[in-house]
Amino acid sequence: MSDQPELEFTGERFTPECVREIAYEHWHRYAWAAEVVVGKTVLDAACGEGYGSRLLAARAAQVQGLDLSEQAIAHARQRYRADNLAFESGDATELPFADDSFDAVVSFETLEHLEAQDRLLSEFRRVLRPDGFLLISSPDRKTYSDETGYDNPYHVRELYRDELEALLGRHFPAFRLWGQKLMFLSALWQLESDGATQWLLDDDGRIEARDHPAYPPLYFLAAAAAEADQLPTLPAHSLYGDRDESVYKHYNEEVAKHIRAGHLLAERDAEIERLRRQLSRPWWQRLFSRS
Repeated sequence: MSDQPELEFTGERFTPECVREIAYEHWHRYAWAAEVVVGKTVLDAACGEGYGSRLLAARAAQVQGLDLSEQAIAHARQRYRADNLAFESGDATELPFADDSFDAVVSFETLEHLEAQDRLLSEFRRVLRPDGFLLISSPDRKTYSDETGYDNPYHVRELYRDELEALLGRHFPAFRLWGQKLMFLSALWQLESDGATQWLLDDDGRIEARDHPAYPPLYFLAAAAAEADQLPTLPAHSLYGDRDESVYKHYNEEVAKHIRAGHLLAERDAEIERLRRQLSRPWWQRLFSRS
């Protein structure tokens, strides 16, 4: 990564300087994808700032990043440089690549920004080799917008699950869906087990894959018996959360309180500054001043 200035975050595309929830969501998708593109030729369509293409390039044989924004592509070319990584400006609904060019196409949070969604998937299918695959993501309109009342100004057409399934089915006869959601959970894992995967982002923007959670446990749990075959069969990994997501609700309530408090403090500071300016005037000006 070079010392290039950060690309301004406008809300339209993620940048790696973003933190907390949005960072977890975006980095997790690319870490998930990186596990299955080892040794492959990959198109990262609508790559944005380029951070995801760079992450994929650490595992893939070749990665081609493509984005409609010439500014984002110029930034990516300067910031992320590797022999197996290239960036090009172009329209994902009119891909500038020959048929059967890629083993995999990755395109996260792209669909909802376009009206021509069938055209997009048709192009992805065209440039994929017969044994290639697509990894794609898009928000669920029901939970992302309907239930929250949130209206993302950069989204053109969000899809419900049945609409997404119908769209995929028109272009890819076989598909499976995963869900993603940021949650506050209690994690419990067997210390000697290697069956889990956790992706951990380090300070240099690299994703490290672990076969067990990287955080030190706060509590230990044990199962014990006189003989090993008498031990109960327990899952190696377990996640717990309450249906109401009470911790997350409390977190959101506290964040809202801090935002409101910040607004009140800003109003107070503005009023204090106004009074200071007024008191700095000669007394005869203050006498006849309306402010």
